Amino acid sequence: MEMKLPGQEGFEASSAPRNIPSGELDSNPDPGTGPSPDGPSDTDSKELGVPKDPLLFIQLNELLGWPQALEWRETGRWVLFEEKLEVAAGRWSAPHVPTLALPSLQKLRSLLAEGLVLLDCPAQSLLELVEQVTRVESLSPELRGQLQALLLQRPQHYNQTTGTRPCWGSTHPRKASNNEEAPMREQCQNPLRQKLPPGAEAGTVLAGELGFLAQPLGAFVRLRDPVVLGSLTEVSLPSRFFCLLLGPRMLGKGYHEMGRAAAVLLSDPQFQWSVRRASNLHDLLSALDAFLEEVTVLPPGRWDPTARIPPPKCLPSQHKRLPSQQREIRGHAVPRLTSAEDRHRHGPHAPSPELQRTGRLFGGLIQDVRRKVPWYPSDFFDALHLQCFSAVLYIYLATVTNAITFGGLLGDATDGAQGVLESFLGTAVAGAAFCLMAGQPLTILSSTGPVLVFERLLFSFSRDYSLDYLPFRLWVGIWVATFCLVLVATEASVLVRYFTRFTEEGFCALISLIFIYDAVGKMLNLTHTYPIQKPGSSAYGCLCQYPGPGGNESQWIRTRPKDRDDIVSMVRKGLSDFSSVLAILLGCGLDAFLGLATPKLMVPREFKPTLSGRGWLVSPFGANPWWWSVAAALPALLLSILIFMDQQITAVILNRVEYRLQKGAGFHLDLFCVAVLMLLTSALGLPWYVSATVISLAHMDSLRRESRACAPGERPNFLGIREQRLTGLVVFILTGASIFLAPVLKFIPMPVLYGIFLYMGVAALSSIQFTKRVKLLLMPAKHQPDLLLLRHVPLTRVHLFTAIQLACLGLLWIIKSTPAAIVFPLMLLGLVGVRKALERVFSPQELFWLDELMPEEERSIPEKGLESEHSFSGSDSEDSELMYQPKAPEINISVN
Repeated sequence: MEMKLPGQEGFEASSAPRNIPSGELDSNPDPGTGPSPDGPSDTDSKELGVPKDPLLFIQLNELLGWPQALEWRETGRWVLFEEKLEVAAGRWSAPHVPTLALPSLQKLRSLLAEGLVLLDCPAQSLLELVEQVTRVESLSPELRGQLQALLLQRPQHYNQTTGTRPCWGSTHPRKASNNEEAPMREQCQNPLRQKLPPGAEAGTVLAGELGFLAQPLGAFVRLRDPVVLGSLTEVSLPSRFFCLLLGPRMLGKGYHEMGRAAAVLLSDPQFQWSVRRASNLHDLLSALDAFLEEVTVLPPGRWDPTARIPPPKCLPSQHKRLPSQQREIRGHAVPRLTSAEDRHRHGPHAPSPELQRTGRLFGGLIQDVRRKVPWYPSDFFDALHLQCFSAVLYIYLATVTNAITFGGLLGDATDGAQGVLESFLGTAVAGAAFCLMAGQPLTILSSTGPVLVFERLLFSFSRDYSLDYLPFRLWVGIWVATFCLVLVATEASVLVRYFTRFTEEGFCALISLIFIYDAVGKMLNLTHTYPIQKPGSSAYGCLCQYPGPGGNESQWIRTRPKDRDDIVSMVRKGLSDFSSVLAILLGCGLDAFLGLATPKLMVPREFKPTLSGRGWLVSPFGANPWWWSVAAALPALLLSILIFMDQQITAVILNRVEYRLQKGAGFHLDLFCVAVLMLLTSALGLPWYVSATVISLAHMDSLRRESRACAPGERPNFLGIREQRLTGLVVFILTGASIFLAPVLKFIPMPVLYGIFLYMGVAALSSIQFTKRVKLLLMPAKHQPDLLLLRHVPLTRVHLFTAIQLACLGLLWIIKSTPAAIVFPLMLLGLVGVRKALERVFSPQELFWLDELMPEEERSIPEKGLESEHSFSGSDSEDSELMYQPKAPEINISVN
């Protein structure tokens, strides 16, 4: 189907330029080969079924040296952003957002309107292209020959080869031979070529002053088929566009600025989309006019034109700029989306299959199983990646640390009824089983602070009433498993829709503070048991001396590797993938090298229960009367609330649409697995396990997939999580095998493992919106960051919302730390009630920006009430544009 731009129908018959060969107007470029107007991101194009156009590399070659020795020299290049050649410094500038003078765009439009426009030019070489461009009536044969010789001259490229001095390409005239048309060796070795994706194309702009021309000469060419035009560009790429801007001398940098304007136009996604499908001069000028209508003008005297704007952290969406034809194409090309994609497109509260009631007993569980079975083989094949190996090492050490720490705490809380061995065995068995059967295998099961508090209270209750602890604990576990199965059967997991960001952030902040508090507390305790020696002491077997007046005698020798850019890139990537593991190894190596007297990781050497005299299976009654098996239902009810809240809040956080998970969630299946494992661990006398929020987030973040930063200045785009089961499974297998790795693990210092706890807690706490709003309380208004919520909610209302969250967090911490901790599960559930009560204090618009809307609240608001935030109608409102910006995971732990 032929594509037409606005106004094309009435203009096409009469406005074809007279200097365009008629045969070159017959065909249109295939709409399926053009760029996505959303710029470098492929997400929208793939979701909507619109093929993405090749990335375009634009180079500006300027004609310099008039009138002595004319030569073409590369002075700028564009992919997404502009890079200027800094000749004196011998390098390319940092990528920056280009700024243009408005007269340069206006002069360019006038020159193109009166110049030569060739669309779908059939040229197959630079010689044929030059002959087509110089076929202008105003040029005499002599001038045409001189101009052709000049255009065929090989340009000088700035070749920054690794380990050598910057060099320039030769300027010898080009002859029309096949050898001369072959790409130069420097083009193939250009490091920029490795940063461009396969299928990238080139566009060249030639601009400059030419004294023998009496009037300006402008030409714009779109090649029918992209062709490698020899060494015209610094990178060997097939060229699609060619723009020539020459003319007599003028004041200022007229042609230089017009050349930059043409290059910036070609680098603009919307202009490029339109010009790839243009049929005539009118279409080209319409695309340029559309660009001019969106230009932002900076007033003179308020802006330094030499200032360079750095690239933004996140490119704004191009949705509002879509041409009408492109909207029509996208409207017809929308395929049927998966459940994950549908949730991502319609917001976090859109009805998703995982949270819809079926009305049948165990209906949600059956749906979860049916949803996850087709993905099961890929859950193992998708793990065949080096990134997964790094994640295994990192999460394994975190899991072992957690097992050691909570095992020791559990031993103290139960007077040796359970210990480190049970913690290792339970972590391995429960974690591996969960990874094999769960709906969200990225979840890491572990002992958690709230559950540990409940275990301590349960043991104290058993001791006070002279009960046999493990049999009574077994019945509590049986009742908890029963209650959880009832919740699964009745599809109670759909209630997680009421767990908004208010509840998630409160729970996540609490767990993060527990991690930080425990890590700092343990490290402070080490200062008493293992005091830090003063400088000059040889207690650790080493003597540290300050450098004398002569300075430090050590010298650093800087080496310059042969292939510096490639090696540095590989090293940087390796350090990024294994940063946490390398930090741990560095700590272990430093400890061993200095011979520091630090506590080491203690792993049980014998495979037997910690409590002497008991077997692995717990007796159902022991010395307890039978009726205690019924009375255990009361504490089990409280524990069931805690397990449900702890498990499902973590599940909601991990399955947020911002993570772009493609394989769906499994809230009912996960709770079912936790119930079965609760029964198993209770029967074996092992600790109870539930989803660990911080470690699970660290696991997911270690598996982040990001786009390769192709263009200079382009930031990697978040693509999603590497969803698979193998990393968690291997982590828990290694945890179980750690019992037999005591000779190796005994060299790991405990302070290193405490550092892991501290790092995960601080990273999780510092990246949630709640922490950002707490910082606003102590920050003057003029120094506050330009947060999106501050544009729509008064600062006093933001502070009020934050104060309420702080009060809830403080109350949870106090209850957790006092004998009243038995009601801690009810207080977690109370967070949902507090959030519901906030609807009477804050308006829906304020809650939308500060938190999220609950299902009933969202349905009660007229559709038009939040139209600017939810709709994609392309309105001009600021809210609409802001909501188009891609969302990144709010809770984010930077591991890699």
